[in-house]
Amino acid sequence: MDVDELYDANIIQAGAHVSYHSASSFTTIWKTIITTLVKMSSIVPVDLLAGATNPAYFSSLATTNISNPTTISLLAYHSNFSNVLGAGATARQLYNLDWQAFHEMGTYNRETNSVYITSNYVSLDNPINITIIDIGNNYSLTSTRFDGVHEANGGTNWYPPDTPQTNTSTPPRLLFCDEGDFNHASALVSVDPTTRESTVVLNSFLGRNFSSVNDVRQHPATGDLWFTDADYGFFQAFRPPPAIPKQVYRFDARTGEIQVVADGFDQSNGLEFSPDLKTLYVTDTGAQHFAPNLTRPATIYAFDVTEDAKRLVNRRTFAYADVGFPDGIHTDLEGNVWAGCGDGVHVWSPEGVLLGKIWVGVVANNFAFLPGAVLVFSNAQLWVVEGVKAVGREICRDFGTC
Repeated sequence: MDVDELYDANIIQAGAHVSYHSASSFTTIWKTIITTLVKMSSIVPVDLLAGATNPAYFSSLATTNISNPTTISLLAYHSNFSNVLGAGATARQLYNLDWQAFHEMGTYNRETNSVYITSNYVSLDNPINITIIDIGNNYSLTSTRFDGVHEANGGTNWYPPDTPQTNTSTPPRLLFCDEGDFNHASALVSVDPTTRESTVVLNSFLGRNFSSVNDVRQHPATGDLWFTDADYGFFQAFRPPPAIPKQVYRFDARTGEIQVVADGFDQSNGLEFSPDLKTLYVTDTGAQHFAPNLTRPATIYAFDVTEDAKRLVNRRTFAYADVGFPDGIHTDLEGNVWAGCGDGVHVWSPEGVLLGKIWVGVVANNFAFLPGAVLVFSNAQLWVVEGVKAVGREICRDFGTC
């Protein structure tokens, strides 16, 4: 498809059509979208002792056709999982498309009442799209691109300097991790989703190019931006070879101060604060370069945040994913750690004990908390878990309600 194509879709029903509106010709191409009615899933207990002596036990818990995933299961690896997720939680599939619209980010904007998700990369001729899920309109879907954002990946809400991060503040801008391409530097780019105005917030480490800025969080007390850099633009052949280590950075947009706060990663990827802001979690997705290699890291590391909220100390292993690798990561208000992994979303206690999985059988790069729900992204599929008790760390701020 052409670079200037915009998508307009309302496709909840099976066999619905989506129209692609070209910005230059306004022609319409009709295309069939595959959706499947999926039976509701409730929580299923996992017998860890059975699995301790029979590795095949885990593969018997749920089955799916990898080429066309339609099954979602809620698997409890610990008795507390139902308390975290909610004993009445149910899950279903919203979309099953023939393009990978649901890959990363998942940031809610209060002014548009929509969640913004970045699609997976296809080619330089078909850059990454921004998929928009309208929460107030039955999860209806549209897709677009913003000028000034070239190859978006992770992101968050962005309250510019001196803008209070409170429930009554003006809705913030979106902040995209733009991986860049051969002609544009990797950058943090803010966008007003209503005016579509974009502004580069940061595009170098004191003049040195980032490799592919991957994910970002704004510290709610200091306003500083904490973000990771990885090599996935190079691995996917739209960025030059890396010329800087894989690191975690802190950036003060008021002064321009930037610091490396952690290094030693194979591929630093997702990051997230604990609800008390005393811990930062960082995922290392080194198990995936040009191809998978599961002898490399598939690990979540935890760091203590110093009292002045400027540095990290006491690096330690928090958790290791048993399937694939942990990518996008969020915490809930009880301190549980959630991460998109190789077969769905895994949930660990604050002590690093695996509590359970939202299992879809394929890679879930990321997910998003909503009030009482979780959206799960598995590239071509979008799933929803409803009746969720857990409250995401940023829900109160972003939605103005808990």
